[in-house]
Amino acid sequence: MKIGFIPIDNRPVCYNLPIDIAAVDKSIEIFLPDRNLLGNLTKSADVEKIFEWIENLPQMDAFIVSLDTLAYGGLIPSRRCSDTFNEIKCRIEKLKMLLTKKNAKIFAFSSIMRISNNNVNEEEKEYWNKWGKKIFNYSFCMHKFGQVCRKEVPDEILDDYLSTRKRNFEINKIYLDWQKQGFFDTLVFSKDDCAEFGFNVQEAQTLESLGGFVKTGADEIPLTLLARAVQGDVKIAPVFLEPEYKNLVSNYEDVSVEKSVLGQIELSGCSVDNDADIVLFVNNFKNNQGEIVMGLSTNSFDGVWLKPESPYMIADVRFANGADNKFVEKLFKTDFDKDFYGYSAWNTTANSLGSLICAAKIKFLAKNYDDIAFRKLQVKRFLDDWAYQANVRQLKPDITSIKKDMSDFEKIVTEKFDIKDKVEYSFPWNRLFEVEIEFS
Repeated sequence: MKIGFIPIDNRPVCYNLPIDIAAVDKSIEIFLPDRNLLGNLTKSADVEKIFEWIENLPQMDAFIVSLDTLAYGGLIPSRRCSDTFNEIKCRIEKLKMLLTKKNAKIFAFSSIMRISNNNVNEEEKEYWNKWGKKIFNYSFCMHKFGQVCRKEVPDEILDDYLSTRKRNFEINKIYLDWQKQGFFDTLVFSKDDCAEFGFNVQEAQTLESLGGFVKTGADEIPLTLLARAVQGDVKIAPVFLEPEYKNLVSNYEDVSVEKSVLGQIELSGCSVDNDADIVLFVNNFKNNQGEIVMGLSTNSFDGVWLKPESPYMIADVRFANGADNKFVEKLFKTDFDKDFYGYSAWNTTANSLGSLICAAKIKFLAKNYDDIAFRKLQVKRFLDDWAYQANVRQLKPDITSIKKDMSDFEKIVTEKFDIKDKVEYSFPWNRLFEVEIEFS
């Protein structure tokens, strides 16, 4: 199977992870644009060069397309770029023409522009560092009450923000028209960093009323669509380690953990069935989801973990942005044999679930299974989600100290999965939020 894959940007979870997952089945050939053509924290993707890349590809069976990359230059540029509606419309019409010629199934997603409840402008327009929270409050009140008590945001800033939102929303309506014409095999509108009320929630409701499919999440959706593109049903049975708390809502999401699990299974092209091919264990939280880097505590897993005797995978979502240390400690007292189909604990609940289910489905249906690739994938997940995010990140490492800081964890994980390759670390976006882990 040949798959053309256009990521949101060049972060490791967006660029490297789909390659690592696809490698588990040697019969899957995945094609991505050169990484330098994709956007990062400060630069937009080279859209024209990516168009050339699409044009020069051989015949594909499917395309996984992050539409924000080709409309705006990436997920972050979708909130920042000053291009007009007409300029973006011309760009996406060119994309439609190119993909139509390729005569392949198209699995695509586009974001509903988020509204961050903070004054951090790292991924937003410059004015967010002063007006971000007030714009969020304006959005919240306008949706919930239809008015604000007093306007705190200057007219020129609010006008700019609202015009950017309107532009992006109108572009999403064009995609929805294409969907109704049969252009997409699957089209997803994603929403992340959600609150109960806001312009993004209103837009999601409007798109749903017009027949669109809206899903909470973002970075994992291309991976969930990759799973969907791989034909074949896999029956999955979710088992919550805290079943009485499965209706609680995770940080950065607006649906319960249970609904997030069921939504990811459905979108991946799998089915929920108690007579399962794979059991999905969810290490969910009591009362509230923790987040170590943000200082949000929660109760760690305090039950007994016994290695299942049938195929299983593990979504460790008790904490956002990292693993549950006590749970991983218990996991590592058991062996990971052929019945182990993966572990994930990165970023949001939806992020963990989407990438986990994708890898498990590809392993289960693999026509030419590569066990070394699967074990390397798990080494990366445990080193990133457990070793780094839940532990080393709190030390605020730099490029000179991270190898030493990770060494004890690295020894444990590589020995557990019998991987002898040298491990290297880097910070591709020059910040602590993500680390890149590679084998040399």
